[in-house]
This record gives sequence, structure tokens and C-alpha cells, in this order.
Amino acid sequence: MPKPNQTPADVLKSLLGKYKISNMSLSKQINLSPSMVNQLVSGQSRFTVPAVLRLSKFFGTSPAFWLDLQRKTLLAEANSDKKLQGILKRISKVKKPEAAGNKPGVAKGKSLSVKRKKAAKVPGSKPASRLKVKK
Repeated sequence: MPKPNQTPADVLKSLLGKYKISNMSLSKQINLSPSMVNQLVSGQSRFTVPAVLRLSKFFGTSPAFWLDLQRKTLLAEANSDKKLQGILKRISKVKKPEAAGNKPGVAKGKSLSVKRKKAAKVPGSKPASRLKVKK
């Protein structure tokens, strides 16, 4: 189990040491270029899904194990990014829209046009243009 705040590169280095495997040997066994393995081990490259699938098969871990380490590392990097934190402070949470019946200016129940049509059909009623609608 990885220690808190361990990057996938830290875990990969640890496993390579534990099993006494060189970067070149790992490269050959999982069919990944030596330069890519070196970049993963040194933390210079992110762990991609194809690399994760190969590592999980080779070391007998789940792909989620590696991806979770990568996710935690990316979130930690983002949380320490001062510029991004400044931007995030200026973003406000979206507000849920009010229900249609609660919006100001929206009549509850039947629409004005339906009420005017009904009033026009009733003999002796006010003309539709003078009909007042209760809000």
C-alpha cells in the first residue's frame, strides 16, 4: 500500500527496487520505450492508460491503483498552483433556477391567452383586452 502523498513514480521506483528490475528490463517486458519508462520513473511524464494497463498486468495490481495515484498527484499539483487557486476563488457556484410558479411576472395556473379566449366566448363578458388577470 502506498504511503500518503506518494506519486505513481515513487511507487514504480519502489517496485523496481523491490523486484530488482532495471528500467531497461521493465521496458522490454512491458513493451514500452526505454525513454518512456525513464520518464515515468523520474516523474517527468504522466501515467497514461496504456502504460497503466501494462504496469498493472506486470506487477499484479489493478489499473485503478495506478490511476488513483495519478489522480491524487494531479489534484495535489492543482491545489498548490497559486494562479489556479486565485481563479477558483473568483468563481461562484451556480444557483438552481426557481420553479416556474415562483418566478416574478409568471401567472400561476392558466396562461393569459387561455383566459382571454374563454372570456371572449362568454356572452355579456368584458372584452378580452380589458380582462384583468390575478397574479
